[in-house]
Amino acid sequence: MPRYAAIDIGSNSVRMLAADVDAQGHLTPLAGERQVTRLGESVFAQGVISEQAQGLVCGMLKKMAQTYRKLDIKAVRAVATAAVRDASNQRIFLDRASEAIGSPVEIVSGQEEARLIHLGVQVRWAHPRSRILIVDIGGGSAEIIVGENGRFREAFSRPLGAVRLAGMFCRHDPPGTDDLAALHEWIEEKASEAMRKFRGLAFQRVIATSATAAALVCAANRIPRARREEADRRRATAPQIRKLFRELSSKDLAQRRRVVGLGPRRSEIIVPGVAVLMHVLDQLQQPALYYCAAGVREGIIADLALRRVGAERSQLSGEQRKVIEETARRFGVNLAHARKTASMAHTLFESLEPLHRLAPETGKLLEAAASLYDTGRYISDTGHHKHSEYIVQNAELPGFTSRERLLIASLCRFHRKSMPGARHLAFQSLPAEDRRVLVLLIPLLRLADALDLGRAQRVQALKCTVQNGTVQLRINSQKGIDLEAWASGRVAEIFQQSYGRTLTVSTLRG
Repeated sequence: MPRYAAIDIGSNSVRMLAADVDAQGHLTPLAGERQVTRLGESVFAQGVISEQAQGLVCGMLKKMAQTYRKLDIKAVRAVATAAVRDASNQRIFLDRASEAIGSPVEIVSGQEEARLIHLGVQVRWAHPRSRILIVDIGGGSAEIIVGENGRFREAFSRPLGAVRLAGMFCRHDPPGTDDLAALHEWIEEKASEAMRKFRGLAFQRVIATSATAAALVCAANRIPRARREEADRRRATAPQIRKLFRELSSKDLAQRRRVVGLGPRRSEIIVPGVAVLMHVLDQLQQPALYYCAAGVREGIIADLALRRVGAERSQLSGEQRKVIEETARRFGVNLAHARKTASMAHTLFESLEPLHRLAPETGKLLEAAASLYDTGRYISDTGHHKHSEYIVQNAELPGFTSRERLLIASLCRFHRKSMPGARHLAFQSLPAEDRRVLVLLIPLLRLADALDLGRAQRVQALKCTVQNGTVQLRINSQKGIDLEAWASGRVAEIFQQSYGRTLTVSTLRG
């Protein structure tokens, strides 16, 4: 189960999310933070990110990075949106922000932002057989997105963010008649192309994302801000939204802050945000909208998982693989078998990450051992596991540290026969963490070996899942694999010892 982090540097707030992603693409949040920064205020007024805003944002980014670094994530992606897109000093800010988190911060286009929002919504609230409209009101821009049958179809990104519009049109408190007229005129002009394009489409659901939508749905349903998570998937009708807009636009800030569901900072920018959502519903003749708590962060993490970013950390590099295969070839190893075993070992390592929780780099050791455990047959078939250990310990393996070579040799030593115990002095002399790594990797190496026991590469695919405390290994082949299934089942006992879980093996032909 890969683990990723995402940072969304928006025009109104900075958000961070770290989450695990399972084989079905579902996210399990591990840590999340949000801080209102109003990064866009100075940009939309003067065209630059102020020194004060830069300091505030970079301070938050540093704290967020400290949080997710403790979670041993595979990769992080940090993106900046509308305010940074518009800032003339964006390069200076990006350098400072990248330094704060220790990894690159990138500016994403409105289209990429829309794609990530759509992906985030689909992960949290899938609509695989529907046409949906998603409206995200950020601080600097609004993304108006159409998705069909679970796929991103088209989007418009427009300068209709709540912070931007509040600075342009809400100079009085409450906003005057002229202010509101100018606001509506601006929204109509900027949204007109999207409205013309989408007006003839039938939508099964309109989904609004972002804090503006959360506040609106909370207010419409009288959900206190402290229980905002209850607003997820709740509805606000078009008449409710029109009524709420009339009420909010007639109140001053102190009065708006007393409205149930609105926070003190959101009350400052809620009027233009609600105006945009109201305009979209009216123009497209939609009866209601639903709030979804997903957004850019969830989309980033889902996208990282789909692209398997960070998977290379658990696989041999090109140079390392060349060294390992040259060594295997020199000692007469069947390379087709070695490659197949290494591939299956890697699949097992990735699939069982939620259980072993080993650093991704240890997967390289498993892959190397899967290619080298037969080198000892060059000396003798009898006790070849011990000969393999000796060969690997004494081989020149450029690209590997002495510790890594020792661990690879130990994996070769225990790929068959008994598990390491008190009588194995070399094993007992290893640091405790290295012993733990070996105990968790040895069953995976033995499983990979068993799955190609006949050296015929008959296993076409394998799937390893954890359900109800049981590890289920499903093997697929067009040929008979009774031998491989039997050999895999024999590993169940040591698997139980190492992982504390029952291992079941099933086969599927075809």
